[in-house]
Amino acid sequence: MKDMALVEAPLIGPVAAPQLHIMSFNIRRRVMNVNRWSHDHWSRREPLVRKLLAAEQPTLLGVQEALPDQLPAVLGGLGANYQSIGDGRNADGGGELCPVVYNEERLELIDWEQQALSNTPGKAGSTGWGNFVPRIVVVARFQDRATGKEFTVLNAHLDHRSRKSRQRSMVAIREIVLETDGPVVVVGDFNTGVESQPYRTLTEGGLLTDAWITAERRISDLWGTFPHYREPRRGTKRIDWILANAEVNVLETGINVTRYNGDWPSDHAPVQALITL
Repeated sequence: MKDMALVEAPLIGPVAAPQLHIMSFNIRRRVMNVNRWSHDHWSRREPLVRKLLAAEQPTLLGVQEALPDQLPAVLGGLGANYQSIGDGRNADGGGELCPVVYNEERLELIDWEQQALSNTPGKAGSTGWGNFVPRIVVVARFQDRATGKEFTVLNAHLDHRSRKSRQRSMVAIREIVLETDGPVVVVGDFNTGVESQPYRTLTEGGLLTDAWITAERRISDLWGTFPHYREPRRGTKRIDWILANAEVNVLETGINVTRYNGDWPSDHAPVQALITL
């Protein structure tokens, strides 16, 4: 069970069927050679990640930029009912992960796969679109134990430098969505704003829609999702999104700028949505 002493007031919090709470959260990789008093130091941020997740308890969480030794903080904050799928992005399965973390009491995992975002998606660690580090997408299909409905989630972290890589990656993700039946949700850190071509690639023709736009209710201001440990700002870039197809109803959405005594859990703000299928 989760440590109840960690729990803070949530933006959405735990939900009951038929609702599903979806979260996308770049937790910021643990970086070496950072001053231990820095806001960026993992030892300072780890308990805050735990606190935030203990409060929110999403049904499903797409994590970006996690190193394997950071997963215990994620799972520890969420509690014993949660499982994680996804390998590291490198050829040996190590390195940064884009894990999909889910409440197994509510969701049954049917199948999952991980693809490299490259011309050789089945080759772990492959690159080739202008990105110097491998980029990946995790695709997972679940059945809601409460309703029997199935849905698919894609979680990705696109390249921070190469525009070509981001665009080619979005084309690849679009192809996966086109080949997928039923409700689809795409989450991730896309390292580009909603005015960009990669965003249009996923939303053109109504393939997917932006949860922020389609939600029946917005429960936060329109914050930028990359505050980088500074004060949150309205109207700055949203580079972290939750997108869904027409078989998903978005009831609420918000951008979580929770801080603890002024400290952020990450340099990104989590994005959350309350949905039904």
